[in-house]
Amino acid sequence: MSGVSRWFVLLGKEVLELQRSFKLIWVPLLFILLGIMQPVSTYYLPFILEKAGNMPEGTVIEIPMPEGGQVLADTLSQFGVMGLLVLVLVFMGTVSGERNSGAASLVLVKPISFSAYISAKWVAMQLLAWGSLLAGYVAAWYYTWLLIEVVPIVSFLSSFAMFGLWLSFVMTLTILFSTVLRSAAGAAFAALGVSLLLSMLTGLLPKYMEWSPGAISGYAYALASGAGLASVEWGLAVGVTIAVIVAALYGAAALLRRSPAID
Repeated sequence: MSGVSRWFVLLGKEVLELQRSFKLIWVPLLFILLGIMQPVSTYYLPFILEKAGNMPEGTVIEIPMPEGGQVLADTLSQFGVMGLLVLVLVFMGTVSGERNSGAASLVLVKPISFSAYISAKWVAMQLLAWGSLLAGYVAAWYYTWLLIEVVPIVSFLSSFAMFGLWLSFVMTLTILFSTVLRSAAGAAFAALGVSLLLSMLTGLLPKYMEWSPGAISGYAYALASGAGLASVEWGLAVGVTIAVIVAALYGAAALLRRSPAID
């Protein structure tokens, strides 16, 4: 069996585990629910406040309806909190769990490289993350069009790709820390902590951190809302993010080579 064939066997194993644990079903469904909730709650917010706010009779609540692009940006913000938290929790033990149980050693005894082992897990993570994001974002786009207004497909696709890169970055941090740390909870905390720190630093120092991966999510929100961004604004951040992803995957494989199992 060739190296490529063995890699696809590893990938199939990872996808099968996601299927057996029903993660291929409930994670996309969660993203769809989050995607639908944002435009629906925005559209019906005045009615909800009127019925639940105990206002005096005759009170008229007028809330300006936001533009469709802003609704999609708010949807991405929801994905960046709840959706990202769920994805990290789902994959926080992807390597550490198998190292602790000794399963990683059994797999790596066979003619399988450490880079193939890590990359197969990473691709499975990306398939679930990007697939869930697409399902939820399409639902948000459809309901925004149905209830508020049509958002140009260019804004939809560009913001989807940009935010997907942010998810890929955080997922890569998760697999890296899952390789470094024995605790799955520690891996989740470290991945979320680093991503949150980068986002906070980018928000506090936007002129000095516009190249940072932490700026990617902000660029996605801007693209969703229809703001024009010159390629020089986001090009460097995209390049740095991709470079960090590659370096982190290489580092995870190198660290795993040193210690496939935890005694």
